[in-house]
This record gives sequence, structure tokens and C-alpha cells, in this order.
Amino acid sequence: MKIPIVFLGTSQAIPTAKRNHTAVLIKYKNETILIDCGEGTQRQFRKAKLNPCKITRALITHFHGDHVLGIPGLLQTLALNNYNKTLNIYGPEGISKFVRLMQEMFVFKDRLDIKISEVNGKFLETEEFCIESFPLKHGIPTNAYVFVEKDKIRIDKKKLAKLNLPNSPLLGEIQKGKDIKINGKAIKAKELTYKEKGKKIAVILDTSITDECYKAAKNADLLIAEATYSEKDKDLALENKHLTASDAARIAKRAKVKHLVLTHISQRYQKNEKILLDEARKIFKNTELAEDLMSMEV
Repeated sequence: MKIPIVFLGTSQAIPTAKRNHTAVLIKYKNETILIDCGEGTQRQFRKAKLNPCKITRALITHFHGDHVLGIPGLLQTLALNNYNKTLNIYGPEGISKFVRLMQEMFVFKDRLDIKISEVNGKFLETEEFCIESFPLKHGIPTNAYVFVEKDKIRIDKKKLAKLNLPNSPLLGEIQKGKDIKINGKAIKAKELTYKEKGKKIAVILDTSITDECYKAAKNADLLIAEATYSEKDKDLALENKHLTASDAARIAKRAKVKHLVLTHISQRYQKNEKILLDEARKIFKNTELAEDLMSMEV
């Protein structure tokens, strides 16, 4: 199963004419997961022809304005459109206080059903996926997030056809890895099934390089990473606790990632963004540069 991803915003702290503040959307079956909500995110939903009322969860990396100033407007839009779900908001230490203060500061037309959780490590697990957070180094509490789809047992249809078995509910037991008997004939699950590896998506935004970056990204099918600075500005990156494009590529290479997408692009490179892509590709070839409203599947 392919997992759709939409880059709603890809800029750093100051937006440009072509890049809005940071927001990434991951869609998985009945789940729509928003990672960060920079200013203008609700308008980006409109431009992408997406319905914000589909959001089920919001993962906040940290509380700098370019990652959270879109939250009040988004909540008001949800309320005005009769959002009828429980909105689960997750974040690092302090997220509960942040949302409470925000609710006190703004006059909302209606109150939403919001559940807030401060998270560290694996914080969500369903039958089909789990989400884990990793602490980063950015001067304030900051999380990376990793979405992991669970492995699935699939029936080999060609092998099944050769057995000429009758259609039976027992075939569902084989998919669970259980041996069965049909018309007195023993059918071993391992001989008729194979394992389909689940997908892994890692999102590492504002941070200095830390061991947690490599842990979060390890063997990811897709790494979405900030590339706020070029290598020529690595002193600024170090001072401001950010990654360069080369840093992101080094993480991807060491962590054995399959695909790297660079985001959180500083306005200083708006006339020559290719410099970031070129730097990263020298280290990790399978890299691309995110654009606002870019969509892809993993």
C-alpha cells in the first residue's frame, strides 16, 4: 500500500513568495496526520484541494512560531466547519501549557474536542502502525517523529491458485499466520504466505546533529529533513542549532535511508536553492528538494 505525503509548507522562519511556513501531511487509510502547522497552513489546504476536517492527529515538533502559528486559525476553521472528531495533538514537554495558553489568548467561536499529549518515545500504536518521537537539540524541547507501518502477512495468490482450494473464511486464518485444514487437507501458512515489509517515514526538522537523528532515520524508506543552511554557512547552522543540506545527507547515508527529501529552506537561498540539492546529492544521491504543495507516495 502506498502512503501519500503532501508538503503544505517548506520554508524556514521567514516565508517567501513560493514557500509557506512548515507543515507536512501524511495520509494513511482513515488517518490524516499533520506534522507542524506554520502560519497559513489552513490556506495551503485550500490550495492543495484538501479538506482540513480530515485531520485526525497533529504532531508538533517544537514551539517556534514558524511551526505553530497556524494552529489558532486551523482550529477556528475546524470549528466553523463542524469538525466532529477528537483532535489528538502531540508534542514535546510543554505542549499542554502551550495549547491551553493559546485557547485563552484567542476567542474561538466554538470549542473543539481536543486531546493533548506530551510524548517521548513510542506514544501511539494501532493494529497497523505506530508513531515514535525522538528528542532533538534545538535549544528548546523538540521532537523528531517516525511513522512505522507494521509488517503484513500476505497470501501468495499464485500458490493459492495451484492448490485449487474452495473459497473459505479459513483462508483469513492463513493470513494471520495460522495453519488450517480444508476438506481434511492440512495447509501450512508459511508455505502459502510471505511477509510484506511495512514502510517507515522519519521527519527530522529543527536540530543540531545528534545521535537521535541517526536512530530516528535508521532504515527509513523516506527521511524528511530540514536543510536550513548550505555548507558554506555551517557556522550559522551550528550557532542556530540547525542542519545544513550536507548534514541531512550524512544522516541519510549513515542511517541507510532509501530516499531523502530536503525541506525548511531558508529565504537566503531563494535565488539559488539548487546549491542545497547539489551539496546533498554529493553525499546521498537519492535526494530531492521539497516544494510547496508537492505530493509523493512512499
